[in-house]
Amino acid sequence: MADQEPDAPALGSVRVVDRPSAEVAVDPAVVSATPDRATLRLALVVGGLVLAVLLGFGLGRIGDGRAATAPGGADSALTDHTHAAGVGAHSHGADQAAAAEAGGLAVSRDGYTLAPLAAEFTAGQPGELRFQIRDGQRRAVTRFAVVHDKPMHVIVVRRDMTGYQHLHPTMAADGTWSVPLTLPQPGIWRAYADFTALADDGRQTATTLGVDLVAPGDYTPRALPAPATTTTVDGFTVAYQGSPQPGLTVPVSFRVTGPEGTSPVLARYLGAYGHLVALREGDLGYLHVHPEAELVGGAIQFWLTTPGPGRYRLYLDFATGGEVRTAEFTVSVP
Repeated sequence: MADQEPDAPALGSVRVVDRPSAEVAVDPAVVSATPDRATLRLALVVGGLVLAVLLGFGLGRIGDGRAATAPGGADSALTDHTHAAGVGAHSHGADQAAAAEAGGLAVSRDGYTLAPLAAEFTAGQPGELRFQIRDGQRRAVTRFAVVHDKPMHVIVVRRDMTGYQHLHPTMAADGTWSVPLTLPQPGIWRAYADFTALADDGRQTATTLGVDLVAPGDYTPRALPAPATTTTVDGFTVAYQGSPQPGLTVPVSFRVTGPEGTSPVLARYLGAYGHLVALREGDLGYLHVHPEAELVGGAIQFWLTTPGPGRYRLYLDFATGGEVRTAEFTVSVP
């Protein structure tokens, strides 16, 4: 090292001079690990292009409305409604999709469970149906919205679609609902609880839960009556008009005629001129049907969405002369 000049750089350092011919002492390891300026410039250019493409793609997705959804957007059933849930004239948007799906097929749905306190009855003997609606923490629900003048609608029908009953139970302080119930014939019966629950945060959930009830004894199912457009009940003739189609919401109307062709005065029952329940043959899927607020040409009109082809049983409740009656129809959906 005696002949090394005093100002010679130490190994591993880099000294840049203005003269092109200047000698620079460089550690070979540093040269292999550090890209030259041309490589750095190329890397920066390529990186910038990639970033620009990614930013452009993201901004495009936000701009076309598919990337972000505001609260109360497409998943909100009340987004484009001005009427209260369950009392509107027809279904559309998210409501139409819900209407096309049969309910009442399970004891648990939408975070709620139907828990009957007893499920066996003696055929022909007065009994009492008692149950609770429980949330996801198994707590009894005690807050419900009033829909069609009642916070709870219970439909009971035998599995051959006979013996239809429309009941309105009362609720105790602990959330237990009760209503007198007589199952007139032996067999397996289906009970539907149709309600709108109110969560602690104010959220409303409209749903229908179902459970089987048993009346032991000899049971011979009755064949479903053939489709017909008219039926009679207590001397009143009820004519049905409409052509349900799978997945479509269509109007169906019922015209009530009294004895000798008279036009009876229809009274409002539970806030409407009529109430309609539709059950699907086979699994007894329950369809919620919305009525028009007023009569249409003197007829009671509903908007019905059937989820698929098959036979359905329609139960129309209407009131006249201070009494509620039920007209039943079989409808075939092609």
